[in-house]
Amino acid sequence: MPILALDHVQLAMPRGREAEARAFYAGLLGVPEVAKPASLAGRGGCWFERDAVKLHLGVEEEFRPARKAHPAFLVDDLASLADALEAAGHPVTPDQAIAGRERVFVDDPFGNRIELIRATRGSP
Repeated sequence: MPILALDHVQLAMPRGREAEARAFYAGLLGVPEVAKPASLAGRGGCWFERDAVKLHLGVEEEFRPARKAHPAFLVDDLASLADALEAAGHPVTPDQAIAGRERVFVDDPFGNRIELIRATRGSP
């Protein structure tokens, strides 16, 4: 098989709003920020990585949020995370469970759709 793994997911963001990205992705979702390579640092945006989770935010001058396409993150405690997001002003939209999974959707500070999934008993 030519493709070995997924290296990272990149979403777009508007210029100059890195502090909001940090508050959401590192602060609320708990994925630490990592330094971008020096060759890319001047472009703006920020990278968040922990183990196999690698989300990169890149500046798009004529930014439009991803409303359908989205990353989906597996989480341990979906209810607590949903409560924290709501308390921080990020409304969470529950969705019908897919067999063996509970899931919700939330928008990042820029309107990009994010799916959060918790595997339930008996699911892979």
